[in-house]
Amino acid sequence: MGSSSGKSGSQKQQPYRRVLLKLSGEVLMGDTPYGIDTGTIDRLAHELIEVKNSGVELAIVIGGGNIFRGMSGTASGMDRASADYMGMLATVMNAIALQDAIERHGATVRVISALHIQEVAEPYIRRRALRHLEKGRILIFAAGTGNPYFTTDTAASLRAMEIQADAVLKGTKVDGVYTADPARCSDARRYETLTFTEALTKRLGVMDATAMSLCRDNQMPIVVFDVTTPGQMLKAVSGESVGTLVREEDNV
Repeated sequence: MGSSSGKSGSQKQQPYRRVLLKLSGEVLMGDTPYGIDTGTIDRLAHELIEVKNSGVELAIVIGGGNIFRGMSGTASGMDRASADYMGMLATVMNAIALQDAIERHGATVRVISALHIQEVAEPYIRRRALRHLEKGRILIFAAGTGNPYFTTDTAASLRAMEIQADAVLKGTKVDGVYTADPARCSDARRYETLTFTEALTKRLGVMDATAMSLCRDNQMPIVVFDVTTPGQMLKAVSGESVGTLVREEDNV
């Protein structure tokens, strides 16, 4: 699948030292219509440990759409702030489930929440988070930014800046960014590379506009890849050409 922008993405990039992986809550559903599929979360845990064992420092921001989505609550008449807080709590549930799966596979992991829930998660303290990464622990950031009206995409971009990650990896159910919805358009083509400006002006849905602008302003590359295909995550952090790479225009 060639790049619609006419730019080649086949050249291998430098492997990353520290990454922020954004996982949507929907990924945890597997083939089920709702909630968490145990087989899916076990596979993800195994792959996350493979990434850590490759020498990459790994932090994760997880969504909550498999349990509750704030915007859906708003559409049904709920107050937006209340709905968003419910969505944040859903991400905490997902983070605890993922933590449990990773620990059962033998790795050390910490859940850090932007909302204070000290019985189940550590509060977010930037220097403590950095220390966990330096010690080789997997981090799971829960509860988004801790504020309503901000998505977990924005939380992922923010945390990536704060921990000085080399890239944001967005794991989805699609193998990159397309010119159109590939499930509806048979002639949709996958971009191998994109600039931030292209992604924003064409409204390609890589991440929300706030998250994209934050990455653009801080020159943080984004790799969008299919996390449901085994082995793609390790390839992405190793710098292999998978999915779609979104980066600063001067470097494309």
